[in-house]
Order: sequence, then C-alpha cells, then structure tokens
Amino acid sequence: MKEERGRKPKISVIVPVYNVEAYLEKCLDSIRAQTYPDFEAILVNDASTDRSGEICSRYAEQDARLQVIHLPVNGGLSAARNKGMEQAVGVFVSFLDSDDYIEPDLLKRLYQSISESGADISICGTYGINGGGVPASLYSREETVRCLARREPFLWTAWGKLYSLEQARQHPFDERAYCCEDLVFFYQMLQEAETISYWPEKLYHYVYREGSLIHRKIDEKRCTVLPVLNEICREAAERFPELLYGFQQIALDVNVRLAMQTVECGTEGGTRFAYLKRFQRNLRRQFSREAWRLCSSKKGQAAELILYISTGVFWGFAVCYKRIKQMKRWRSRKRLQKKNEVDRPNGQG
Repeated sequence: MKEERGRKPKISVIVPVYNVEAYLEKCLDSIRAQTYPDFEAILVNDASTDRSGEICSRYAEQDARLQVIHLPVNGGLSAARNKGMEQAVGVFVSFLDSDDYIEPDLLKRLYQSISESGADISICGTYGINGGGVPASLYSREETVRCLARREPFLWTAWGKLYSLEQARQHPFDERAYCCEDLVFFYQMLQEAETISYWPEKLYHYVYREGSLIHRKIDEKRCTVLPVLNEICREAAERFPELLYGFQQIALDVNVRLAMQTVECGTEGGTRFAYLKRFQRNLRRQFSREAWRLCSSKKGQAAELILYISTGVFWGFAVCYKRIKQMKRWRSRKRLQKKNEVDRPNGQG
C-alpha cells in the first residue's frame, strides 16, 4: 500500500482484556513503547472482575493513543475483538492478548514486511515457538497452510500478525466459538490472501499461564473445536483441494493434543476413555498418509499413529510422556537449586 506524502498508514491494535491485572501493565507498557509512528490501541475490558478495568482507564488517561471500551457483560474473546474492530480507524489491524507483550519494533517490522513484499498478511516470530534459522520469506497460500500443519515457523493464532482492517471486518470472529476461533478467523483471511510474508525476528512474547486452556480439564466446550475442524477440512476439499492435507494434519494434531490433555488433566463430566474414543474417531476421519507425513516431529507422528490404532496403547504412551516431562521439570529445578547454592555468597542462608 502506498504511503500518502511519506506518511505511514495508521495501525489499530486490538487488546481484549479480562481479569489479567497481574500481566496487564507489562502488556500496555510494551504497546506504549512502539516505535511505529502512527497507531492506536483499543483496550476492550470484557467486564473484568479484578482491577483490569481500572488499569485500562488509567493508561488511557495517560496516553491519547490508547482508548478503552468497558463492556457491561462478559462476552468472551471473540466478542471483545469484534467490538474493538468496530471502533478501530486504522488501515491495518493487529491483535495482542492482554497477558502477552511485544517488542518495541513489532508494529514497525510487521508494516515494513507487508509494505516491502506487497503481501496480504505479515507475520513475525514469537518467543516460545519454533522458527529459529528460518529466513524472511514470502509464502503462497498452500505454503502457508503447510507451515501451519508443521507448527513452524508460525501458528494460526490471530496475534503476532498484521492484516487489512477492511478485510478483517469482513470475517469477524465467531462469537459462538469457545476455542480455535483464531484458526477459523485465519482460515477465512487466507481465502482472500495470495501471499503471506514472514519476518523471523521474535517480536511477540507469548506468556504461558497456569489458568490457560492448555492446563484445564477437557469438557464439552473444548470439544466444539472438532466440528469446526471437520467443516474446514470439508470445505477445503471442495474449494481448495491443494490445502486439504495441511488442514487434515492440523486436525490430527489438535485431536492428539486434546487426547494428551485428557490423560494429563482429566475431564469435567464423562470418562477419560469416552473422550479418547471421540478424539480417535475424529482423528480417523481426517487421517491420510499424506497428512500424517506433514507432521514435523517423530514424536507427533508416533502419537497420531498410536491414537489411530488404539486408545488403550495411547493411554500408556501419554502416561509415560507425562512422567518424562515431570522428571525433566524435577531435574531442571534441582539444577537451578544447585546453581543457586553455588552462587550464594558465604554466610548467607
């Protein structure tokens, strides 16, 4: 997009906020530190019950680039993002989760990437996600889906990316979705995108929290992702057959991750084996040799194949994997404890 008289287009940053007072100030400070010259940040307080709303208001009073919307009733992540897009006035839009934070050059680099390449969407590197050593690249739609299937160098998350606000408004987040709303949104955006640019510099910090979905028990709300994945694969088979194997691998990966979480965290209602059977059925529905081969890790391929064959064997596999992770964490804590003892000055307890 051409710049008018050397002036860069405005970027809108949408930040849904709900009960994250322990993380919020770091997030908002990282927004205020952005080096990109023209941006607005729309903080959507989704009826928080802690001090998150107060923090948003204080920051908005201190910095005119930040504005806050206080929603009277909690509507969820998708509703908050959609409300932010309604109020946005930028040419481009980027999303930031309120418990995460970003490097000062994130907006600058994302815009530079999309401006220089002419791509429809730009993506930056994220701390905690693979992608090290991958150079700046321009991907086709098919190549992008293969990256999503391999989970490297980027994921299908809404955040860490720059989009046209006009196009994003045409594909609002599904407010009925409890999880995987990012995948549906990105899939819809991909339908209109010819090229996607990737900037490898890690500029987005994803913060792992104990209260996040990956640490919760499996329930029926989590399983709403299954028909969503099946519908995406069905539509891809009809409209974008060259993308089908990539989306099938995403479905295989999600079913295995839910199955692993079932064993590790338990369930809310229903038995663990009943859930495992459901995930097995869905995995078998999308399984193909071509999709399976797109999995980037031997461990992932093994897990997908084991779940396909037997839920009982998968249970044993998941239990062993859980114990290995626990052992690694225990050893890591022990090494850190020994290091602290060695570094501690004499005479200090």
